[in-house]
Amino acid sequence: MAALSIGIAGAGLLGRLLAWRLAREGHRISVFDPALGSEPTFDGQQAAGYTAAGMLSPLAERDNSSAEVAALGWRSIALWRDVVAALQARPHFAAIGSLLLAHRGDASAAQRVLARLAAEASGTPRAQALSAAQLGALEPALQGAAHAWLLPGEGQIDCVATMQALHDEARGVRWHWQRTVAQVRPGELVFDGAPSQRFDLVFDVRGAGGRPALPVRGVRGELVWLQAPGHGLTRPVRLLHPRHRVYLVPRPGDVLLLGASEIESEDRSPVSLKSAVELMSAAHSVLPALAEARILRLDVNLRPALPDNEPRTEVAPGLVRINGLFRHGWLLAPALLEDALQACALTQPAEPLVAA
Repeated sequence: MAALSIGIAGAGLLGRLLAWRLAREGHRISVFDPALGSEPTFDGQQAAGYTAAGMLSPLAERDNSSAEVAALGWRSIALWRDVVAALQARPHFAAIGSLLLAHRGDASAAQRVLARLAAEASGTPRAQALSAAQLGALEPALQGAAHAWLLPGEGQIDCVATMQALHDEARGVRWHWQRTVAQVRPGELVFDGAPSQRFDLVFDVRGAGGRPALPVRGVRGELVWLQAPGHGLTRPVRLLHPRHRVYLVPRPGDVLLLGASEIESEDRSPVSLKSAVELMSAAHSVLPALAEARILRLDVNLRPALPDNEPRTEVAPGLVRINGLFRHGWLLAPALLEDALQACALTQPAEPLVAA
């Protein structure tokens, strides 16, 4: 295919992954975003992809999402493996499964969750009950949970490192920071206070900034960054909790990410004391090493969601919109982009990212 001039509105996860992928195929890429630059600021105004733990959990997410989301998630895990292998920076990626834990008083709630997970499509991994001895063999640092299950095949990816690598290694891409796209039309990006620009094809991946073209709302999410030397955790952990979907995700350098509240609000103010205390108390109840952990950062952002909380891709001549990734941005992004690129004939099915 001849090289195209392509404009991308939004330099979040979708925008960077698109720019990196399309630049590799020889297209001329320009990306526009209102942010000050490519690096995270952790001020509640940055791309939502930075305020994420990078859990790749298609099985666990079946508790609150559709079978279609799960299928995209399983595909994305394989695609992320290829993307990370193609990046020189090699951001952290692992797919050795995750754990679901429950305290004794939450056993009935756990069974209801497991019943929903069992509805996953045939041929995909199933939750496996673990005895105390089996849990201790997998993750010796975990204590206090009465019930445990292994969710095989699930993974994790380092969001911050991957976001930066996608930017830094997108060769030849023109990044336009502090440029707000006011409107996206077929083959055209319209800016606040500047002339519009024409392209062969434009992508609108602005997330919560995609209004009014799409009925996007922002859903507040909160994340705690902790440093706990010698914590020993190797897999992501989800703990059933009466109020929150509590998870812990290990990162290189003794860092743990703890999240995450989900609040129907577009408030970007700092994390509340109630949320922080509840999340940290719940996490400490299964990982005693957190008693001496240090709080590195309390982060908050808005996740873009559509009314049905499902992702949406719209493909028309000269224009592609992708939005509504909600809490599943890292889980869904690669598969959604592959489908969109195939729909507009920019790539072929199952095209490898890394040469054999």
